[in-house]
Amino acid sequence: MLKIYTYKNCSTCKKATQWLRTNGLTFDEHPIRDTPPTPAELNAMLGYLEGNLRKLFNSSGQDYRDQGLKDRIASLTNEEAISLLSGNGNLIKRPFLLADHAGTVGFKEDIWRQLLLV
Repeated sequence: MLKIYTYKNCSTCKKATQWLRTNGLTFDEHPIRDTPPTPAELNAMLGYLEGNLRKLFNSSGQDYRDQGLKDRIASLTNEEAISLLSGNGNLIKRPFLLADHAGTVGFKEDIWRQLLLV
């Protein structure tokens, strides 16, 4: 089963869920701001992103800027970063997609096709 975290006003999230529907894929959708991914889910995604913490963060978001994360992110431990992210869904790059065997953030159709349809 696919699990996707989205934000209702995010056009990219809407494109992603429409793509899933168009391709006949069943998924559970969760509001990323109300119920952010768990630390376990964030750690799983970090593994799919080859340990690149920066890819987990919504670097264009206001919360990211307000917390000065651009300058702080390099000094955060994985544990500190996961704690920040699991406590504030606004900080997480979206859409956030987890499958049984893969995961990715953002929506790039070619990547999603490779992960889910091949």
